[in-house]
Amino acid sequence: MKKEQIQISKSFTVSSGKLYKAWLSSKEHSAFTGGKAKIQNKTGSKFTAWDNYISGEILELDEGKRILQFWRTTDFPKDDEDSILEILLGDTAKGCKLTLKQWNIPGGQGKSYKEGWVKFYFEPMAKYFNKK
Repeated sequence: MKKEQIQISKSFTVSSGKLYKAWLSSKEHSAFTGGKAKIQNKTGSKFTAWDNYISGEILELDEGKRILQFWRTTDFPKDDEDSILEILLGDTAKGCKLTLKQWNIPGGQGKSYKEGWVKFYFEPMAKYFNKK
């Protein structure tokens, strides 16, 4: 089946540096999503999120600007290779803009993940960072 890709962007009222650090912090990642995460700011490290629904490996890091990961969920067919997730961050006048690019998604799952990123990440992240 053909692989899919998605791209979505969202602005947040927090600096790109703070969002970057929060994404790579087990405590803050868990807090802004509501699901347990184990992640660290280290290239080559494995991570899990959303109570082990999501897993992967950190491939590249560019402090405050970019996170590149192998990424998959328990919904991926077992023999499918990981997707690639790229998080790009850039400062704006009111905070930062996050652009999420994901490719190599199993066929038929792209729309669901795009909706999931908004509902289970972007919306709770906006509430979390607005409180700070």
